[in-house]
Amino acid sequence: MATRQRVALLIETSNAYARGILQGIIQYINQHEPWSVYLPEQERTANPPAWLADWQGDGIIARVETDSMATAVENSQLPAVDVSAARRVPDIPWVETDDLATAELAADHLIERGFRNLAYVSDPGFNWSKWREQNFANHVRQSSAEYFLYESTSRLSADYRWQDEEQSLADWLANVPKPIGIMACYDIKAQQVLDVCRKLDLAVPEQVAVIGVDDDQLLCSLASPPLSSVIPNSRGVGFEAASLLHQMMSGQQVESEPRLIKPLGIRTRQSTDVTAIEDDEIAKTLRYIREHAIHGINVHDVMQHTELTRRVLESRYQKLLGRSPHQEIIRQRIAKVRQLLQETELPLETIARRCGFEHSEYLSVMFKRETGLTTTQFRNTHRDQAGTSSTV
Repeated sequence: MATRQRVALLIETSNAYARGILQGIIQYINQHEPWSVYLPEQERTANPPAWLADWQGDGIIARVETDSMATAVENSQLPAVDVSAARRVPDIPWVETDDLATAELAADHLIERGFRNLAYVSDPGFNWSKWREQNFANHVRQSSAEYFLYESTSRLSADYRWQDEEQSLADWLANVPKPIGIMACYDIKAQQVLDVCRKLDLAVPEQVAVIGVDDDQLLCSLASPPLSSVIPNSRGVGFEAASLLHQMMSGQQVESEPRLIKPLGIRTRQSTDVTAIEDDEIAKTLRYIREHAIHGINVHDVMQHTELTRRVLESRYQKLLGRSPHQEIIRQRIAKVRQLLQETELPLETIARRCGFEHSEYLSVMFKRETGLTTTQFRNTHRDQAGTSSTV
């Protein structure tokens, strides 16, 4: 019986992107000869495990984020593949997300929604954030839109304090022109932008639309409102890294140039699900509808939150959105129904009550009219696709 090759995976499990890399490595292993895998419990910028210094293994796949990790990988003299953008060991193969494609996807997503003011919120402590900012800025300027940049204090900096960062971000958000579409360098930064928008009472997505990167489903779903995000092909990164390491451990020569893996698409959630609107009154009523549609409101309730007459309100909705306030209320309710059908096992009667429909029969009629599917057909078709990509 052949001895399994021993591979150290120096990759954190604390975020969705890194877990995706590990899943890609697992996929490769399952399709080829099995490895004996060593996966220490560690944070992203952790020091290398002490056992690595005299470990008698066959190969390493690592997120080389620190000088100490770079030194440990080099000193091992083992075949190694880097899956970090930090690029601290330039003479070994390197697999990373394609930041040009990531930035262009996010920019096009916001431009297609009518935003002519676009901004990037960075973390300058990371190469991937710098590359995304450069590519996003270039793409925005080529579209003739206005570009703005907020450069955060890096969370790697000893000077970083969220209280200071929050105030600085709030000052910036209060002064940039609106409506504005914002790409944040990754989902955690995007969630912070949404938190500050809420404190400033800025309507998201009507005044400020926000998109992140990584599609961390826990973070995106917990954000308020739920966060749109670019979906990286982190499994593809892991699979490619495992393939390269296999070649190296088999004695093949592998070049050290970067392998860039394109993102899968964009998962559109409420934070960008909008057409850019410069009409403050319509933006205000849209926000009210988005926040209260599932509570059984009607157009009369909407009228209590605007100084416009009903005739003017209806006219402006048709001009700006191509639908009436009543249709927007139904649209928001159906969106929540779709989510509950896809993500829960709740019976239709419960879903109807939670989404502002008095009777499940009426919900069924409206859902079929809006989607072309019965609720049962939709649930059976889409429930198992919750983890797949969606480019919008």
